[in-house]
Amino acid sequence: MPRKKAVTLQNLADELGLTIQTVSKALRGLPGMSEKTRSEVMQLARSKGYLTRGQLESMSSDRLDPFPVAKRRFLLLLGEASLNYNVLLMEGLRERFHELGHTVEALVLPERWTEKEYVKWVKDSGVLYADGVFIAPRLHPSLWEQRLLNLPVPRILLNYPPAEERVDSVVWDVYEAVFQSVRHLARLGHRKILYVGDISSQRGYTLRWQAFREAMGELDQAVTPSGHATLKRDGTPGWLEHFCKLYISERPTAVLCGIDEETPHIFRELARLDAPVPRTCSLVALVNMQHRDLPILTRPLLLIKESGYRAADRMLWRIANPRLPYEHIRIMGEIFYGSTAASRDNSAE
Repeated sequence: MPRKKAVTLQNLADELGLTIQTVSKALRGLPGMSEKTRSEVMQLARSKGYLTRGQLESMSSDRLDPFPVAKRRFLLLLGEASLNYNVLLMEGLRERFHELGHTVEALVLPERWTEKEYVKWVKDSGVLYADGVFIAPRLHPSLWEQRLLNLPVPRILLNYPPAEERVDSVVWDVYEAVFQSVRHLARLGHRKILYVGDISSQRGYTLRWQAFREAMGELDQAVTPSGHATLKRDGTPGWLEHFCKLYISERPTAVLCGIDEETPHIFRELARLDAPVPRTCSLVALVNMQHRDLPILTRPLLLIKESGYRAADRMLWRIANPRLPYEHIRIMGEIFYGSTAASRDNSAE
């Protein structure tokens, strides 16, 4: 059988209609081109299995095989009420593993279980025969997470880790995202910012609130839970009415919505309160992706797919380096300038 020819920079340049110099700069992260061009170069290089010398040296130092013979099988463990971020996580995982010839499958966990049912699930699901598992956020019930963290297989937590937990984690950085949101609103002249979102039922929610308090502290604004719409949407009657009362009493010039699925409700409620966005009230939201039925949102970009991609590399690293210290990796995005936040000068009290 003839040996497959190696992909070269010239091959990539010819296929894209670019110069070798442009392709090389794109792969090395150097400036001098549009992000669209850079993305096209990176995608083609990945699909062709092309690796730069730096990438090969990095993988070698991490004891990773860029052209593995053994094909591994991984699982993404997620809840039945899977949200759109699970789709993005799977896209990132599959993209990276496909480049290396490995596979990843989604395994949905049952909503309710007894001790006996859990033991049976572990046996029947084949989870112990996977080469590694990725544990998605927002599992219900929360006891699932601790159970899964105790599985005797390589694990990557796609969440902020519990204290003292011996596990690698990769997560999109919502803490930084909240800081970016508050500072962006502050640069637009806003000081009266109302936070909306549960602040206690999950670690990520608590970190969002902590970031909001610290960021508002930079503006010399005191923050307490009672002064913000921090009731849980799920299982708490009247959470939207609570938001309305706070808006009417506090008259903020901007709202920061910390939870994706609450954003459409808040946008519509502001319109009902005769506080159109952004003319009367600016809105910034932590959403997993742009909602189809909303205007282009000003939002911090949550790099969920990229976190999946990075988590795949971290899994392979952990398998190759089982005795090295655990690491917690936060993937940071940038603020996206949509149409829902305006200068304070264009807003009314």
